[in-house]
Amino acid sequence: MIVEVESNENCEGSVFARFKEIGPARLILQIRLDDRNPAGEWYWVTGWSDDAQTPACPAYAQLVEDSGAGLTHLVYGGAYGLRFRPLDIDGRWSLESPHQWGETYLSLASDRDLRYAD
Repeated sequence: MIVEVESNENCEGSVFARFKEIGPARLILQIRLDDRNPAGEWYWVTGWSDDAQTPACPAYAQLVEDSGAGLTHLVYGGAYGLRFRPLDIDGRWSLESPHQWGETYLSLASDRDLRYAD
């Protein structure tokens, strides 16, 4: 599988990475991150596409083999990466929101920090 994210307004960086698929992709809705709080916090997650009318798109997690990390849970979205929003912040997905931010993709050691749609 290949993850390719162009530099865009959602996330400054770009990435082109190849991974060996180990399991099927699963739709995710929430993710626990410790970037802003060492104890970890849950966030809504969505993919971000290049569609100007409806940029929010599905986000997925998939068990992959990463040459540098061994087995990892790859979290990926659209052509413009992923977008995150705290659970306690209502509203729609927007690049203008100061409470939201984007990333190209994430690699997690365990799926305990993921909440799947199914």
